[in-house]
Amino acid sequence: MKLKEIMERVGITETGRAIAYLKDGIEELNVLFETHTNIERIDITKDKRFYNFPKDMVKVLDIRIKNHFNDKNEYRTIPRLMNKPVIKDEDGI
Repeated sequence: MKLKEIMERVGITETGRAIAYLKDGIEELNVLFETHTNIERIDITKDKRFYNFPKDMVKVLDIRIKNHFNDKNEYRTIPRLMNKPVIKDEDGI
């Protein structure tokens, strides 16, 4: 279906607004349904706390670490923290 057909069905005459609505809808669908997922591997560095994520990333689905609570060289999911941490960080963040 072409943009003009969608605009006729919805009753929008402004092309810019129709394109903006379509882009917003596509991004929201991407958040709801994990259709185009990419695996990004980042090596951790000693004494480095923050890492940069890709600019086009919408949502983090899972973070895994090797040898976390095991010694079989398996990757395990790091559990998500539901509440604020009880122990404060040294840098106050």
